Amino acid sequence: MKKRNIIMLWALGFGVFLSSCSEEFLDKPAYGALSDEVLSDDKGVDALLIGAYAALDLQGNGVALGGGNPWESAPTNWVYGDITGGDAHKGSDGGDQPPINAIAVHNIDPSNGFFNTKWKALYEGVARTNAVLNLLNTLEDTPEEERANIAGQARFLRGHYYFELKKMFNMVPWIDETTENPNVPNDVDIWPMIEADFEFAYNNLPPTQGEIGRANKWAAGAYLGKTYLYQEKFQEATTVFEEVINNGVTTDGQSYGLVDNYHSNFNAADENNEESVFAIQMVANDGTNTIANSNQGLMLAYPYNSPFRCCGFYQPTQDLVNSFRTDEATGLPYLDNYNSNPVKNDMGILSDEPFTPDTQSLDPRLDWTVGRRDIPYHDWGYHPGYDWVREQSSGGPYAPKKHIYWQSHADEFSDQSSWAPGNAINYQIIRFADVLLMAAEANAKTGNLERALTLVNRVRGRMADNPQYWLKDYVDPENPLGGFSEEYAANYNVQRYPEGYFGSQEQAMDAIMFERRIELAMEGHRFFDLVRWGVAEEVLNDFFEYEGQITTDVRGGNFNQSDRYFPIPQRQIDLSTTSEGPVLQQN
Repeated sequence: MKKRNIIMLWALGFGVFLSSCSEEFLDKPAYGALSDEVLSDDKGVDALLIGAYAALDLQGNGVALGGGNPWESAPTNWVYGDITGGDAHKGSDGGDQPPINAIAVHNIDPSNGFFNTKWKALYEGVARTNAVLNLLNTLEDTPEEERANIAGQARFLRGHYYFELKKMFNMVPWIDETTENPNVPNDVDIWPMIEADFEFAYNNLPPTQGEIGRANKWAAGAYLGKTYLYQEKFQEATTVFEEVINNGVTTDGQSYGLVDNYHSNFNAADENNEESVFAIQMVANDGTNTIANSNQGLMLAYPYNSPFRCCGFYQPTQDLVNSFRTDEATGLPYLDNYNSNPVKNDMGILSDEPFTPDTQSLDPRLDWTVGRRDIPYHDWGYHPGYDWVREQSSGGPYAPKKHIYWQSHADEFSDQSSWAPGNAINYQIIRFADVLLMAAEANAKTGNLERALTLVNRVRGRMADNPQYWLKDYVDPENPLGGFSEEYAANYNVQRYPEGYFGSQEQAMDAIMFERRIELAMEGHRFFDLVRWGVAEEVLNDFFEYEGQITTDVRGGNFNQSDRYFPIPQRQIDLSTTSEGPVLQQN
């Protein structure tokens, strides 16, 4: 599917940049090397629009947009969503990238440079979208339909960048194409403006586009529903989500659906399928001799001392792994006590020492999400455990898996142009399973428990009905490239919830929250879900208590209500200062 007509988001990372001094993070972008003549027609505005798309990965050549290390601004939010949410350890060793240590245990302050990097990169995206809208407003001969499409795409992208800023920092300044002085205070809730951008996009974008990677009407609808959900506008969310579920199509016209093979969502050979609502298009070996467009933000997040070379970060937690335990008889998860029967691990066991993996019942999504000792790690062979972990005592025994390319595809879909690898696996900002679970949540909150159950079971049914796509063992373990047998790699069992299982809103929400965790694990959502559900304090402090008995990195962790949002970067507060004091106030 990579061969279809894809908008090359990397092609024009031109001259739109952050200026210095007090306007560093907000200033309207310059047009750089592009002449006024180039920018005077529809082709010019589309060139700027492609530049706005190019900012989606928040990456430059070897750095984040606006400066800083690539991983500090990664669009996957592996630090800000998964490590902070208890789904992943920092990994590597305790002394590597120490700013993440503080973020992991919520002992953070505004001077932590990671936040400034993320802030600058997201506002670079905002600046580029505003440049598109500014230029569009000067063009007089653009047909109305084309004008609406361009404005819809720009406002969709701006809505995305501000959504990320809002969920991370809460109170942030709103800068749009009409703003004259960009040094704006952060004293206004920007949800209404984000909502307006997505509503405009939903009402003005066409159902399909000519290039994969561009936003269409239905992607805007899904994001509008998500915006309603975050504001607890559950009835509005339900209405939009049902439209998207019943009528939505991908940019190239495929009706939205769940792919039979769960792993197809994380395989570059199968992506841009019917489950992809909106994704950041990644490419490998693009001719630039860099990995800037190849999931550069995840360059640290490969098993250590392995064929991937670097660097041992982003290791799944035992708490996450245990959540995939299922009941032998029912195939259902243990919603309330999943840590009471933990999945067997190889902590402290050397790779040349014998180990037998867990034999009890597991959800098959586990082994498409987490690399475990003596379980096939795609076609790279059995994960060897200890030898591929830099420091078990700190990061635990597991490895990430969803963004790992296959050995058989490595020439095409990996990029070895840097000291750490890149890959061509798209990052799914929203996929259809996410939409179904958000719709289930909105229905549960409005009292339609039967519909909520149907939607959750549609997600679980994808796994239950397709055992042919559960992970299998190798035909010949000595030759992992030789293919897979008919024998499952572990004892898998997953089933739908029975009819009438959602007897109350509380019970329905318990199941929906749990399903979101296991379906979307290691995709950057967890922390933000916990915060909006109002359960972060209880869940994360329980996590610190449990996981701290296994690894050293999270010991002493503590979460309280003031940690729901990350601090406004102190650098940005300082830059906003005028003779009357700082314009930006700490959240």
